[in-house]
Amino acid sequence: MNMLGSAPRRFYKIVATTKGAGGWNVTLDGKLLRSPAKKDFNLPTQALAQGIAAEWDAQLEQIRPNSMPLMQLAATAIDRIGPERARIVADVAGYGGTDLVCYRASQPPALVEREAQAWDPLLDWLRRRYDVSLKATSGIVAVEQPKATMEALTRVVEGHDDFALGCLATMVHAVGSLVIGLAVAEGEITPEQAAHAAQLDELYQAERWGEDKEAVDRRVAQLAELVAARRFFDLLAQD
Repeated sequence: MNMLGSAPRRFYKIVATTKGAGGWNVTLDGKLLRSPAKKDFNLPTQALAQGIAAEWDAQLEQIRPNSMPLMQLAATAIDRIGPERARIVADVAGYGGTDLVCYRASQPPALVEREAQAWDPLLDWLRRRYDVSLKATSGIVAVEQPKATMEALTRVVEGHDDFALGCLATMVHAVGSLVIGLAVAEGEITPEQAAHAAQLDELYQAERWGEDKEAVDRRVAQLAELVAARRFFDLLAQD
């Protein structure tokens, strides 16, 4: 009987990094780490390889994938982004068409004001950074973003390499906003600021009606995902 549960046991002693022909690699007892799909696990920077190696080295008796966010992000880039790049670009850019920060409450006034204070600066930043303007609406009225705007956002997303694209996709899916995801990726806002912007309506309702444990857990997990993704971007930027 496995008293440690179903997670696999740690099967290695020494974790290291090495430079190969395809980039930086992680080794477990001298053997090259491979992706879950058994592809070469070539990483673009030494800093990222060291970050992932630290995650493997931090595993104790069991290997818990959920405690290795950098590994998960890199594996996604290697195994999924390349073969599905066009679909993923379209999916991520598509969030701009129904972006969270463009859909505002019409009541109560306090929430309307909070949304404006948190989201208007993000739309202003998007316009300055990429020369792209998104239309905002309120209530249940839908707004169609201009075709030229969506094409421009698609080009912005396409400009990310596979590793950065996978990381951006994770953030955009986590917060439901391309604008917030890009702002974190570019370092315009912190993960904490991004989480607050994404959770604005929920936090307002919690103030009025009280907290729900599942909602709190979900917000904590969302922030952790954003923090890990931002760190991934930082490691990608280092030599």
